[in-house]
Amino acid sequence: MRLFIGIPLAATVVNELMAISRRLRSGADGLRWMVPESWHITLQFLGATERKQYDCTVKRLHELHQPPVPLSLEGLGCFDRTGILFAGVWVSPELRLLQQRVAKAMELCGFLPEDRPYKPHITLARSKGKGQERGIRELKDKISRQPNFSRFVAGEFLLYESFLGAGGSRYEVRERFPLDGN
Repeated sequence: MRLFIGIPLAATVVNELMAISRRLRSGADGLRWMVPESWHITLQFLGATERKQYDCTVKRLHELHQPPVPLSLEGLGCFDRTGILFAGVWVSPELRLLQQRVAKAMELCGFLPEDRPYKPHITLARSKGKGQERGIRELKDKISRQPNFSRFVAGEFLLYESFLGAGGSRYEVRERFPLDGN
């Protein structure tokens, strides 16, 4: 299994991102646009996971207790080097705490935490291959003003399984973990 832990987006935010994607997308941009079902805020990527690790992961994540997490997106940006258009996520103290608690719990299951700072984002589009960054550069010119996104409160986080395919990754929810503080 190829797993990751993430927060689903509120329907209002998904609708806002869909409108932005429709406005920016063109048939000749050379980009692969992500489907709304793939949008999420990653807390930790686990990668290839054995059954024993899966069982540990589910157990440890069910032991986490934290109140719901307020979330807001910061605006659109591009990773030029990797050819990605994204919507940034504001790292509130509550989001940072949840991400740190998830990483600590996953260490107990044999997963190493990221050595990079936590910078969550939602991937909207990516270049189709190496040398295809032109589409991303052209998109940057189309973003004349930053959108204002609705704020929302995450009441749960999810354990996803990722399936790689020719058209990109497909995700299935394996487990749900409520944020209730109890």
